[in-house]
Amino acid sequence: MHDELILPAEKYDELILAARSARKNAYCRYSRFAVGAALLCKDGTIYTGCNVENASYSLGICAERTAFCKAAADGYRKGDFAAIAIAGGEEGMPPEQPCYPCGACRQVMAEFCGDDFEVILADRVYTLADLLPYRFALD
Repeated sequence: MHDELILPAEKYDELILAARSARKNAYCRYSRFAVGAALLCKDGTIYTGCNVENASYSLGICAERTAFCKAAADGYRKGDFAAIAIAGGEEGMPPEQPCYPCGACRQVMAEFCGDDFEVILADRVYTLADLLPYRFALD
């Protein structure tokens, strides 16, 4: 966890609320674990995503990757992102506990973001470097 927050305090609240709202759209009939994400671009644009499961479990997609895919489809690329808020937990329960991104989502973040990219959870803010200090990269 890092101590210096980069964004204005109200932006963190806005992102957490957007992630919680996106969580309501989660399609999680198998795990019953609903996740929402709100991805902040450096230009102020926010993309939301939710997890979408499939009967063939490996074909599901996490909320974080959904948000990144939506942003990439609109032309955003490496270096265009400032932060992501993640809200998750058992379907129907409030997302009060931190919902850490899975390894695949952390690697997708590493593809598009720098070490100072902020990951906002229920009660903490981490940098990508905190969550994935030794990541795979081709550059």
